[in-house]
Amino acid sequence: MNLAEVKLLGNYVKKKIYIKVGFIPAFTMVELVFVIVVLGILSAVAIPKLAATRDDAVIVKGKSQVSAIRSGIAMQKAKALLQGDNSGLYNNKFRLTRLDGVTSGFGVAGSRLFNFADGNESNVLENPIFSKTTGTGGWTKENNTTYTFKMTNSVDINFTYNSTTGIFGCDTGNQDCLTLTQ
Repeated sequence: MNLAEVKLLGNYVKKKIYIKVGFIPAFTMVELVFVIVVLGILSAVAIPKLAATRDDAVIVKGKSQVSAIRSGIAMQKAKALLQGDNSGLYNNKFRLTRLDGVTSGFGVAGSRLFNFADGNESNVLENPIFSKTTGTGGWTKENNTTYTFKMTNSVDINFTYNSTTGIFGCDTGNQDCLTLTQ
């Protein structure tokens, strides 16, 4: 008999003896409780870190959208200057008079923000941001010049577009505004 056959025979005999005496190998209650406690400690440490990551993602999303909106406004101004167009959507300083085609139904979910639905070449954003009235990380339009970004469930940041200056901004005295615009 070689070593492999001896091990196999030994395991077979051991199994037969365990079954005969009524012993079935299993985890003890202490081992199970220990595993449950370790899993509880790991989840207590991991869950708050995952929640913070979600908030950070919403802030980064807001920062990138504000930056894209501001870049789109600057691009439209440059385009109007190059074309000499100060009519229609542009005022006499080559600035957009409005940022999108939403002129009524403010605060409604699903509105196309920063984009004209008619394929207008004056789109601030090539792809619109659709307004979102629930949850975090969404935009809503409050009136013809004011947009709100919902940063968290309790923090809303109001942005105003000034067509005279061409500035899309928020209250810089507000720390949350600074978080999105820096």
